[in-house]
Amino acid sequence: MIYKYLSDLGFRDTTRIQEEAAHSDLSCMIRFYNEKPSSLEQSDRILLSGVYNVRKGKTQLHKWAERMVVLCGTSLIVSSVKDCQTGKMHILSLVGGKVEEVKRRPHCLAFYSAEAQASTYHVSFDSAAEYQRWLRQATKVVSQRLSTVDLSCQSLEEIPEHLFYCRDITNLNLRHNFLQLHSEAGVTSLCRFSQLKVLNLSQNKLGDFPQELCEITTLTELNVSCNGLTLLPPQIGQMLSLQTLNLDGNYLTSLPDELGCLQQLSNLSLSFNNLNHVPPVFEKLCSVDKLYMAGNRMESLNLQTLNNMTHVKSIDLRMNDLTQVIGTLEGDDNIIQLDVRDNQLTTLDLRCLRNLEQLHCERNHLKELSLCGFSLRAVYASANRLSVVNAYMTPSQLVSLDLSRNCLISVPDWVCEAKKLEALDLSWNLLTELPLRVMGCPKLRQLLLGHNQLRNLPCPTDCILLESLNIQHNQLRHLPDFLFSVALNLRFLNVSANALESLPSMCSGEENGTRLQVLYLTNNQLTDQYVPFLTIHANLRILHMAYNQLETFPASKLNKLELLEELNLSGNRLKSIPSTVSNLKHLHTLIAHSNCISVFPEIFHLPHIQLVDLSCNNLMEIPAPDTLPPALQEMDLKGNSDLVLDHQLHDILSHIPNLKIDSKSLPNAEMTVPSFPWNYGLAEMSGQRNKLCVSSLAVSDFAEGVEALFGMFDGDKNEEVPRLLQCTMGDVLLEEVQQSNCDRTFMCHTFLVSHRKLGTAGQKLGSSALLCYIGHTAPEHSNNFSLTVANVGTSQMVLCRNGQPLVLSRMFSIEHCREDLLRIKEQKAIITEDNKVNGVTCCTRMLGCTYLHPCVLPEPHITKLPLTVQDEMLILGNKALWEYVPVAEAVQAIRHLPDPLSAAKRLCTLAQSYGCPDNVAALVVCLNIGEDTCTCEMHTLTLPSPSGLTSTGATKESPDSVTPSSSSGIASEFSSEMSVSEVSSEVGSTASDEHAVTGLDGSLILRPDRRCSLHPVPSASTFQRQPSCATFSSNQSENGLDSDDDLQAEGLNTGSRVEVEVDIHCSRQHSPEPSALGMFQGLEEDCSEISVQILQQNTINHNPSSSQEKDDLPSSSSGPSLYRKKHSNGSVVPLEEILNLIEVASDAPKKKTGYFSAPSQLEPEDHFIVPPHLENEVRQQLNDLESGAEDRASTHEEFDTAL
Repeated sequence: MIYKYLSDLGFRDTTRIQEEAAHSDLSCMIRFYNEKPSSLEQSDRILLSGVYNVRKGKTQLHKWAERMVVLCGTSLIVSSVKDCQTGKMHILSLVGGKVEEVKRRPHCLAFYSAEAQASTYHVSFDSAAEYQRWLRQATKVVSQRLSTVDLSCQSLEEIPEHLFYCRDITNLNLRHNFLQLHSEAGVTSLCRFSQLKVLNLSQNKLGDFPQELCEITTLTELNVSCNGLTLLPPQIGQMLSLQTLNLDGNYLTSLPDELGCLQQLSNLSLSFNNLNHVPPVFEKLCSVDKLYMAGNRMESLNLQTLNNMTHVKSIDLRMNDLTQVIGTLEGDDNIIQLDVRDNQLTTLDLRCLRNLEQLHCERNHLKELSLCGFSLRAVYASANRLSVVNAYMTPSQLVSLDLSRNCLISVPDWVCEAKKLEALDLSWNLLTELPLRVMGCPKLRQLLLGHNQLRNLPCPTDCILLESLNIQHNQLRHLPDFLFSVALNLRFLNVSANALESLPSMCSGEENGTRLQVLYLTNNQLTDQYVPFLTIHANLRILHMAYNQLETFPASKLNKLELLEELNLSGNRLKSIPSTVSNLKHLHTLIAHSNCISVFPEIFHLPHIQLVDLSCNNLMEIPAPDTLPPALQEMDLKGNSDLVLDHQLHDILSHIPNLKIDSKSLPNAEMTVPSFPWNYGLAEMSGQRNKLCVSSLAVSDFAEGVEALFGMFDGDKNEEVPRLLQCTMGDVLLEEVQQSNCDRTFMCHTFLVSHRKLGTAGQKLGSSALLCYIGHTAPEHSNNFSLTVANVGTSQMVLCRNGQPLVLSRMFSIEHCREDLLRIKEQKAIITEDNKVNGVTCCTRMLGCTYLHPCVLPEPHITKLPLTVQDEMLILGNKALWEYVPVAEAVQAIRHLPDPLSAAKRLCTLAQSYGCPDNVAALVVCLNIGEDTCTCEMHTLTLPSPSGLTSTGATKESPDSVTPSSSSGIASEFSSEMSVSEVSSEVGSTASDEHAVTGLDGSLILRPDRRCSLHPVPSASTFQRQPSCATFSSNQSENGLDSDDDLQAEGLNTGSRVEVEVDIHCSRQHSPEPSALGMFQGLEEDCSEISVQILQQNTINHNPSSSQEKDDLPSSSSGPSLYRKKHSNGSVVPLEEILNLIEVASDAPKKKTGYFSAPSQLEPEDHFIVPPHLENEVRQQLNDLESGAEDRASTHEEFDTAL
């Protein structure tokens, strides 16, 4: 049994199964039992018991005697022998009776029954405490009128003995036990309950229907679902009082004709059985008006068969195998509701259902839908492939219409005729225009048009009742000028992810303003010019204007929005938050990350402020408040590189429950930052939920080496399991890696062992889990990295490779994983209408929720692939993130951002602005993997742009790029036996074979490099010289000089090649005197594609004066661009445009502060020698360089500078 259980979980190795079976915490998932349960009193409903003096009868002729007295359920049981429960038991029913105090004897109670000729019992207790306890409990018992017993989930094999003495039981719940059919106190003994009306025997694995139950003629409700029943006995026709019969989750293929005798039966549920047709017995069951047959094996539905079932009004056939629905010529006037969700239908013609009011056909493969609109009230047809939707007869009664996630290119004409339409969802289609009549529907209150291709929005001339309008993800540049004048009831407006350049205002003369309360304007092109237009919305509660082009927000305008509760201004160019924010007394959320804010806003006096997010800004100091706001729960200050907290301020802010701040901002923080070939940023937002149920794991130096581990755990509505997984899963993986070299094996075992280690917390709670492990490949290729991804549940991971998204995880949910859906159906689990397994979770695989085994499993999906230089970043997100931010949009939205923290923040902000109310989390990992996996810190040089600005300002599309990366790169260990000269020779030879196109300025701002084991720091005594041939030219002027400003270094000719002594892959020497700066070009080659990073380098020359000049220079960001190549003029070139390209330095002026000082005269050993077989190629290159210089002298070159 243990072997089968563990193998079902996912263990495959026999030896490992034996090891797992020995763990004691396995008992939290599976237990063995025998005989009766240990908790006898709980099973027998024993409330109180003891040995007391008892006298029977009202007269004093009877003697007092010690007897065992038990208050069980609603009865008083007195044994005939002291301390014995096996002898004759006297039972007194207390329902409707009374209990009184006997005054002639201390601590004595008299128990009376309401039954005729019933005896009276006097019980004398030993103490006043026992007397009071019995009096209170007995008083409750006698006041009961309905006797209900719940013995579910007790591992019972038999009915407890004392239960049969309670003759007043009417409701008995024995769900989820192991009751036997033919034992003395098994299911067959239930007929002894003469008043039983409601009986629940679900999930007992009976196998056969107990025929003895047919003798309980008083039963009105019987539940025998999930018992493995294959047929029903004919005797079931004797249960004439039966009104509700639940047969879900069995293996029934037919129903007996005797079932038609139950004329009072009004509710018959047959979901998740093996029926392939509608049973004919339904024609006799005249009281049954609903046909529940979800999850069966029906492949077609012939509506002709329903003509004889005139009493059937509602049909539920979701999750069958339907491929066709055959209509009738006569028509059917009986069916009112039809549910065919999650089938295989391609066309659906229901014109014959003239009285159809509600239709559910989501998640099919429908291309065409035809309906009769005479009685139609609600249509839900989302997630199909619909291009044609026809309605014959005007749907004058239609109230709700959902056609989202289809292929509609235009709005059906009949929609405009629906005069009673209140909710219309046309999102995720291909609409290019919207008819004016749709906006003018007289009763339309909710209109969803997001994710289409609309360029204009019509505006009706008359007033409309529209209350909610969602038009995000379109191509709108302007909203209708009089939108707020005609939509006076508009309270919700989402125009995010458009190209808005302006906002509408009210008509002149209208001073009352609007009723708008929620406004989302994120990800548009709005400027400061239109901020004053917001003042007409004085009732605003929520305002999101993230990722626009705001530079200022006037204080007077913000002061007029005094009812604001949530304000999001992230991703703009704001330098400060208006001081009038302190007047927003209702504000509880202020989010303004990824700006240029240098002054801390005045928020410490806001009485209701709960969340403040000012991460990724330029804050330098925070004024120390006298007291903190009482409601403040979270403050995020990460990514402010210049912020330093003193001890006093740190002590004050440490009282905030969730304070996020960089470690370097803390007092006495160490500035040493380890470098890795990856850096990450994490963002978590609770949204409208009271608690955060998502936890993340990020370890850059996993296993004390150049490896990494990232994970995300989403508990949906519980926070306990995600936190446990966050704390334990890394350690489990470390142990499993040491036991197995196979990636799939140790990753699978990590999930299964973590599932077991959840213990009791994982019995009824669970979590999605996503784990991403970056490790070395096989030992013979230890300089390369591989990525192993495993997941269960709904969290997803995306790899950005060369700008394209690559999803490496699977979505394990009922809606997205048909393989698991079929498995769960075979196991006869119940999937509710909201697509949850047994009504608990939508996940088909997750960690925890062991009580749902084997329907929900912890076995993960595992993917492994090698990392290449084209891999730019990883994005880990929970279900809510990917539900609102498409994968392709997520990659394009953050690919240009240089800081992974601001990238993660942007994803979460976009999700919230797109309508996500739940917890949302994003973990962005920037990859900097080279061909040889060099772990040296590779700094992007900060060069002046043609306008004189630094590259930081020139490449800044949004303020996010201002923030330096939280960590820089290191890579795997490589064989240190390779000499520096060998590497230098290889680099030099590669450079000589390619055309040189890039120049360097002589005044670059550098910082010390970090070195890996492949390229260690050499000492001065062992410095190795290696000539490196490179072409220096002014083909592209990227050092801030125009082509007319060619400053020639002495002794150097334009386009000539010189051999320069440089120390390849060596950092600053740690000597008492600082050395001068140097440079070199690092080359990365991937097969035929080569990409290059410009690195800083020290030379052998030591010049104290030049070092002093360097130290006076301002510091700059050292982190390289995450996803694109930065040129020295500030432009950003996509990675795909720089493949097969090697950047080499142009001529630089001779300065002491340069990266190297070229000799005024060439030394003898530096003469340029061209091999005979390369003479023609070199001559051609020189001619090309000279002609290029002439072209630039006559034409000004424009640089592709980022916004």
